[in-house]
Amino acid sequence: MGNHYFIAVPLPDPIKQDLSRLQAKLKENLTYKQWPVSEDFHITLKFFGDLSDNKVHQLKEHLPEIQKQLAFSINVGKIGFFGDSKRPRVLWSGVEKTESLQSLYSAVEEIASACGIVKENRPYRPHITIAKNWLGEAKGEQIEQLAHMHNEQQIMKVDRIVLYQIFPQQRPKYHPVATFELKGDGDTGSAD
Repeated sequence: MGNHYFIAVPLPDPIKQDLSRLQAKLKENLTYKQWPVSEDFHITLKFFGDLSDNKVHQLKEHLPEIQKQLAFSINVGKIGFFGDSKRPRVLWSGVEKTESLQSLYSAVEEIASACGIVKENRPYRPHITIAKNWLGEAKGEQIEQLAHMHNEQQIMKVDRIVLYQIFPQQRPKYHPVATFELKGDGDTGSAD
């Protein structure tokens, strides 16, 4: 594997801790191969895959443009999954898809495109991965039940994005390469 990168919104420590506690409860009932460590929780904006050093340098030169974007707040929390309810490949914590988050995503896509990186052709589905790579057989109702048990939401402030490099054999496996602060205090709500 080459040097793989992605850009994401990092999570504040209290939300990471809450998700970690939730993970511990879910592990009792669900059989997934991968349970990310709390330091690896994030909201992906764009996955790049393998990038050359030159491409990473280009991104680092262009990403400061993101600092024109205003900081904002979003709700995170509800549990859901991607895939079949009997074999859900990814278990996630939901992220409110606001206009501000969509605007941030679009700005990242534009910057990446200016660096010669292909735009994503699927709709943006923001989420925080709690577990992935299902191993067992579960009843769909079991997942639905767990989702209903853990549906409280929290407000978090989005005030920066981070370019991460992936080190698959390490824990945590996502290492920050560069951080880009967003502008001012947009609609901060009660995230603090």
